[in-house]
Amino acid sequence: MTIAKPFSGAANSVTAAKIVMITGVSKGLGRALSLELAKRGHTVIGCARTQEKLTALQSELSFPENHLLLTADVKSDSSVKEMAHTIMEKKGVPDIIVNNAGTINKNSKIWEVSAEDFDSVMDTNVKGVVNVLRHFIPLMLPRKQGIIVNMSSGWGRSGAALVAPYCASKWAIEGLSRSVAKEVAEGMAVVALNPGVINTELLTSCFGNTASLYQAPDAW
Repeated sequence: MTIAKPFSGAANSVTAAKIVMITGVSKGLGRALSLELAKRGHTVIGCARTQEKLTALQSELSFPENHLLLTADVKSDSSVKEMAHTIMEKKGVPDIIVNNAGTINKNSKIWEVSAEDFDSVMDTNVKGVVNVLRHFIPLMLPRKQGIIVNMSSGWGRSGAALVAPYCASKWAIEGLSRSVAKEVAEGMAVVALNPGVINTELLTSCFGNTASLYQAPDAW
């Protein structure tokens, strides 16, 4: 297991360095979070499906040797299981997990959404989160501490035309998070977080050019 180098800075004087695992770090909010947390002295464990994008991110992280970026697909239970094993060997149990990986359907009425497209949204946004919970909560339980943040959306508490699969997936995350919060050990927390409207590829998919009117991930 590697130990992060001490970090001297104002941010570190306020918050002790943590091991933070983030899914979906190749772009958008996941990438921005990784860069900012590394800058603040935390150890970042990230995963994404594209090695090329992970390599590019690694080179931009502060103290790049302190962090661990892995190729993994959260939709695959076996991939997440293997990732958990690697993380335990190299970094130990994460203090914080951010289930950030997500996707959205192309703007379509529900009867125009193919079974494959619907499954893709659910497999990433819901099953992907469950796969992480399945393999990481048992590692966190003995310590009776740790925070799991499941990225939700304003559409996890409302509805909108043309994005019914995405809305359904985020409503699921809201209910899942509240339920699992009642199952974990005292001292642990599981929360659903609505990050607001952010200009990412996901937003562009449904908002088009007007997505540029909203804040960029690095401003969040």
